[in-house]
Amino acid sequence: MASVTSLSDSVQQQLATALSAALPDAGSADPLLRRSDRADFQANGILALAKKAKANPRELATQVVEQVRSGDVIKDIEVSGPGFLNITIADRAITENLAARYADSDRLGVPFAAHPGTTVIDYAQPNVAKEMHVGHLRSAVIGDAVVQLLEFTGESVVRRHHIGDWGTQFGMLIQFLDEHPHELDHKSAEVSGEEAMSNLDRLYKAARKLFDSDEEFKTRARRRVVDLQAGDPHTLAVWQKFVDESKIYFFSVFEKLDMEIRDPDIVGESGYNDMLAETCRLLEESGVAVRSEGALCVFFDDIKGPDGNPVPLIVQKSDGGYGYAATDLSAIRDRVFNLKANSLLYVVDARQALHFRMVFETARRAGWLNDDVKAFQLAFGTVLGKDGKPFKTREGETVKLVDLLDEAVERATSVVREKAEKVGLSEQEIVENSRYVGIGAVKYADLSTSAVRDYKFDLDQMVSLNGDTSVYLQYAYARIKSILRKAGEARPTAHPELELAPAERALGLHLDQFGETVLEVAASHEPHKLASYLYQLASLLTTFYDQCPVLKAETPEQTENRLFLVDLTARTLHKGMDLLGIRTPERL
Repeated sequence: MASVTSLSDSVQQQLATALSAALPDAGSADPLLRRSDRADFQANGILALAKKAKANPRELATQVVEQVRSGDVIKDIEVSGPGFLNITIADRAITENLAARYADSDRLGVPFAAHPGTTVIDYAQPNVAKEMHVGHLRSAVIGDAVVQLLEFTGESVVRRHHIGDWGTQFGMLIQFLDEHPHELDHKSAEVSGEEAMSNLDRLYKAARKLFDSDEEFKTRARRRVVDLQAGDPHTLAVWQKFVDESKIYFFSVFEKLDMEIRDPDIVGESGYNDMLAETCRLLEESGVAVRSEGALCVFFDDIKGPDGNPVPLIVQKSDGGYGYAATDLSAIRDRVFNLKANSLLYVVDARQALHFRMVFETARRAGWLNDDVKAFQLAFGTVLGKDGKPFKTREGETVKLVDLLDEAVERATSVVREKAEKVGLSEQEIVENSRYVGIGAVKYADLSTSAVRDYKFDLDQMVSLNGDTSVYLQYAYARIKSILRKAGEARPTAHPELELAPAERALGLHLDQFGETVLEVAASHEPHKLASYLYQLASLLTTFYDQCPVLKAETPEQTENRLFLVDLTARTLHKGMDLLGIRTPERL
């Protein structure tokens, strides 16, 4: 199917043509069209253009109106105030445009991006041998939504999970496992994520205790780090056991999050080991990095510490060891030169902003990033408890991600059970829907907040049927499905000849904006704007229900047209939620 030109785009084009005719010297003039509560759309770009051309804005607006052909799309256009244009769309145009979207069941008429490229997105980065906590939630959920959105708009997306799988702590773990070889053995062939994590947790605690209390073990463990970095085969084989055990656990958590993480996309810190020395050599030879007190550093005039002195990026320590910067810079080289990316996106905690600013600037100076190849940090804020402080357990511990997700599903179960009898859900459907509602609630709460802002984690609010929650949207979808099941002989059919009630027009005009919303959200990497669009859609649907009977409409044609409107609303909700990684059950 071809993509559908939205009504606002059609009006925008007509106005731009009329503006060029009225002001031939204006070049390509933007009428600045937006939705309005005075009419369907308002254009207020004429004021700025008139000022530039030293013309009277109201007179210019009148000339533009004379140039506009009312007809198929524009029913009425009038000058208002100092030179605004109020535009009303023909009912027939609204219905016909929606019918074109409805016919395109896969994409709902959403166009592909004009210039798609290749984006490498770095998200969902847990650490090997460590439990995932609430801080890992945002990177995973935001990253996954951005992946879906970019792929839907035609971008080539390479996923990267830069897991923490290297460093000095592995010396301690490897040495301990070598001396206690059965610590990671499994009780049965089927290993659950929980068993894998409890194995790792137990081993980590025992190794730490020994490391802190036994000087000889500490020496052996430190020697092990040297063996690991030198690539000793036996040491690497033991290290691999930790990575494999951790992956069993990671995959179980991502499965709970209803998220696809593929093994080839997991390229941890260790994946760039072979490049570190060359990265340092390239930076030093080009003069981008210099030796300072034995360490290889990059300095910046505009980045200073609390004491006012410049803060360098340390690429290689004075003892020859490599820090995060060397790994991150090597990853940039790999992503630009091997994966041929023209856009690098890092979904990483806002507290690491300074590090990434320095890394990106270093890569720019080295010529690895430029006007054609850009890197962005999609920084996110902190998850807070109800008290507005960073989210912790009562004991002050970091909240485990698994516990949080289990509790969300538990809360959702009571919400789903409450309505289950009325809808006649089976026990299996209750279990399944509770998972979709609980996990959807957690994802939506995260995605409906602008990524850079902190947000409060309040499960009661998240699974509430009222307000801006995913459950509200899921119920809107299920409610439409219920109406469609009850429709009997009546089939959703567009009737462009019918006049539309105000609530039908409002719903229709909003549905028509889905395509441009998706493109805008994908280009700006801002999923919260899609969440906001969908919430508004569900709210307009509620108003429509209150004011426009569907199955008891005045005529069979009106029933069919209203069924068509709600069916397109359901498809739009389904597609929009899917792009955010949230399921919409058919019956709730």
